[in-house]
Formats: sequence, structure tokens, C-alpha cells
Amino acid sequence: MTTNAYVLGAGAGFNGGDILFQLVMFIILLALLKKFAWAPLMGIMTQREEHIASEIEAAEKSRVEANQLLEQTRAEVKTARLEAQNTIENAKKLGEEQKTEILAAARAESERLKESAKLEIAQERDNAMNSLREQVAALSVMIASKVIEKDLSAADQETLINQYIKEAGEER
Repeated sequence: MTTNAYVLGAGAGFNGGDILFQLVMFIILLALLKKFAWAPLMGIMTQREEHIASEIEAAEKSRVEANQLLEQTRAEVKTARLEAQNTIENAKKLGEEQKTEILAAARAESERLKESAKLEIAQERDNAMNSLREQVAALSVMIASKVIEKDLSAADQETLINQYIKEAGEER
């Protein structure tokens, strides 16, 4: 019994040396963990945190740049549309101006041709009248010479013709 009582007595008693040994070992273990596991683990965590922060910052920067490019592209598209609209308006105005100029030139050419035709008609009329006068004068001289049966001198014929033309012109 004594051996059992010793074993039982050893388990039932307070052993301060074991507790102290386990406490020292635990502190050493904590120190080793802090030195060899905790510091590298915290370094990795810090690096990870910095990496994530830089990725977030880069993503935010990219988002801001994308928004700026989007706004710039929208402004350029708006400018291009305005320029295209202005070009179209200018082309329409130019087309209208050219149309007006062409019509004015055509009207001027038409008037010129009309006036030229009028002058040509008047000239042809005058030529026809002169030719008719000469024919009438010649016929009149022939008729007068047959009626009078005498020959007239050229000066007399001219006077007679002019007088006859004058009378024919006044009757009109």
C-alpha cells in the first residue's frame, strides 16, 4: 500500500515546480513562436495588406483614368458631331449660294441672249425694210418711167424714190 499511497499522494499534492517549469516552457514557446512564427506571419500579413492596398489604389486610379477617358471621348464625339453638323450646314449654305449664283448667271445669259436676239431681229427687220425700199423704189421707177415714158436722170430718180418712201412711211 505504501507504493500506491505514494503514487496517490504524488498526484494529489500541489507541485509548484512542475507548474513553474510548464510556465517557463510556455513563455519560451511563446518567445520562440513570436520570433520564428509570429514576426514572419505578421510580415506576410503586412505585405499582403500593403499589396491589397496598392491594388485597391491602382484600381481606383484606373477607374478615375477610365472615367476621364470616357468624358474626354464623349467630349470629342460631341465636338465631332458639332463639326460635322457645321460642315453640313456650311455645305448647304454653299450649295444654296451656288444655286443662286447659277440661277443669276442663267438669267443674265438669258437676258443677254434675248437682247441679242432683239437686236438681231431689229437689224434683220431694218435690212428687210431697206431691201424692200430698194425693190419698191426700183419698181416705182420702172412704173413711173413706163407711165411717163421718159427716162429720168439718176438724181431725179433718187429724189422721186426718197419722196415716195417718205410718203409711204408717213402713211404707216
